[in-house]
Amino acid sequence: MKIIVPMAGMGKRLRPHTLTTPKPLLPIAGKPIVQRLVEDIAAICKGKVDEIAFIIGDFGKETEQNLLNVASSLGAKGSIYYQEQPLGTAHAIFCAEPSLSGEIIVAFADTLFAADFTLDPTYDGTVWVKQVEDPRAFGVVKVDESGIITDFVEKPAEFVSDLAIIGIYYFNNGATLKSEIQYLLDNNIMEKGEYQLTNALENMKKKGMRFGAGKVDAWMDCGNKEALLDTNRKVLGMIGSSIHKESNLDNVTLIEPVFIGKGSRLSNVVIGPNVAIGENNLVENAVISESILMDNVKVKNAVISETILGKFSFVNGHPEVLNLGDYSSR
Repeated sequence: MKIIVPMAGMGKRLRPHTLTTPKPLLPIAGKPIVQRLVEDIAAICKGKVDEIAFIIGDFGKETEQNLLNVASSLGAKGSIYYQEQPLGTAHAIFCAEPSLSGEIIVAFADTLFAADFTLDPTYDGTVWVKQVEDPRAFGVVKVDESGIITDFVEKPAEFVSDLAIIGIYYFNNGATLKSEIQYLLDNNIMEKGEYQLTNALENMKKKGMRFGAGKVDAWMDCGNKEALLDTNRKVLGMIGSSIHKESNLDNVTLIEPVFIGKGSRLSNVVIGPNVAIGENNLVENAVISESILMDNVKVKNAVISETILGKFSFVNGHPEVLNLGDYSSR
């Protein structure tokens, strides 16, 4: 089994944080989004994960090495590919063309999920979907009474279905997917100016391939500040509290669940619920709830809630809701 992770998007809705950190590397409950994603998939896959291929932008060598380390920690080979232009979901996957063979799971690093990962061997693939109120912003599927997908439609202007594709796919033959995407590229078949995976899937279906609609128990978006905080809240609720043994807590009241990272020092504070504090933070005389503090943050004499503080940011004496990028102060 291989996991293919397209993650080259700019994450504009999460600025200022994505000006310095790629969106899939922003932390949720103390771990980068993409790390949680591949760890969750690896944990529920029936077979061994042999390779994890990351399709990225110009993220820098340190980020690339961190991604390779994530793959290695799961006993898999790590591969790095690049998408230099935002030309759609199918194009993003094809950037990892050398790795598109055998059984593959394609997982776009925009969301986290909890899902039934039972794979029906009689299907050629599985597409995980979730019912949504407004499907116009998503690729959607129509299904028959047995759960087989009958139509793939990209961002329908008029109602077709409310079953949105969440960005997780299984294919029992990656080479077939590669061939179908190659056909789109060779014939310049685009929709809304991009090469869409839904078009490749529709072509595969017309050739007689059968895709099942996978059940999703939870679909957690990470697309903007509010969604990131909500996902942090949900993940902490699922995994519970974690306090690193090398953190230092003095006169601290914890309202669980919370995450406190290595080397962080907290004194005279109330923390929680649903707070994730990264590594090497200093928090004194503060009350913090429903927030994410990245690494090397300082907070003093403050009451904050529903806040994201970037790396090396500093807050002193401001009771408010904040969204500070790296190296900012308030």
